[in-house]
Amino acid sequence: MSGLIRYAKFNLVGVVGMGVQLGVLAVLGRVMRGHYLWATAAAIEVTLVHNFVWHWRFTWRERRGDGVGWGRRMVRFQAANGAVSMVGNLGLMRVLVSGAGMPVVMANAVAIVCCSAVNFGLGEWWAFAGARGVEAGGLEARSGLGAWPPG
Repeated sequence: MSGLIRYAKFNLVGVVGMGVQLGVLAVLGRVMRGHYLWATAAAIEVTLVHNFVWHWRFTWRERRGDGVGWGRRMVRFQAANGAVSMVGNLGLMRVLVSGAGMPVVMANAVAIVCCSAVNFGLGEWWAFAGARGVEAGGLEARSGLGAWPPG
């Protein structure tokens, strides 16, 4: 599959995931008044699970039979995309909401878009990389980190 088609699929899942994240954030923002960072973190985690399932079934579906199971991919996805999304979203939320006075949901939409391209790269070259692709030159091979999770 061409990289352009995969990127389009990634963004389609991302747009739906953005709706999930913003919807969860809007609900949690009402329940957790004054705790927008906690509400954001919870909304991100719900969205990470949602997006992983759709990326597994849609965006990178042809890689499902390549010897890397969904459990290992979920760990990679959480470690990579989860870290970028948590650090990026929470950092930007603090700046945009507390610093610039932007409304919470609008600030989160900006943060999601800012993290998107990095998350695609991490998904393509590590979280959903094929077993041979990872060994031959994926993020693990280039970084010297070895296989993850160990064992």
